[in-house]
Amino acid sequence: MRMIKRVFFGNYILSIALISWLAAQIIKTVINVILTKKFDAERLWGAGGMPSSHSALVCSLALAAAKSYGFNSPIFALSFVLAGIVMYDAMGVRRETGEQAKILNKMIADWLSEGNVLFVGENGRALKEKVGHTPFEVIAGALLGLLIAALIPVF
Repeated sequence: MRMIKRVFFGNYILSIALISWLAAQIIKTVINVILTKKFDAERLWGAGGMPSSHSALVCSLALAAAKSYGFNSPIFALSFVLAGIVMYDAMGVRRETGEQAKILNKMIADWLSEGNVLFVGENGRALKEKVGHTPFEVIAGALLGLLIAALIPVF
């Protein structure tokens, strides 16, 4: 326990990143409850949705690194590039994957509703559709992460 406390709460950059991720996941879950009128525990750890927890994590990571080591530091440079890659991927490849999953799930449902038989694998589950983000969700996550990192002082 002592080691966990020292690693997480003794490391400002890691703590800020994890706090931002957790805040985004909680906000995402609350928004989902408001929109669907039901609690979905998967939203607490799942990808996709509003706001982007990936964006919150990497943007808070970058700002925490800048606050700790300066904007000219190699640590900030690495975290800034990582943030760009993660946010680009969330809006690009991962978002397209979710859009393709929606189409494939609909095609399979239509096929099955016509009385056809289809082997869908051992688990028989539909493809996950919430894996990526809209630009708005990414920006909201980025702003959340920057706000958290800006408000919590370096310790």
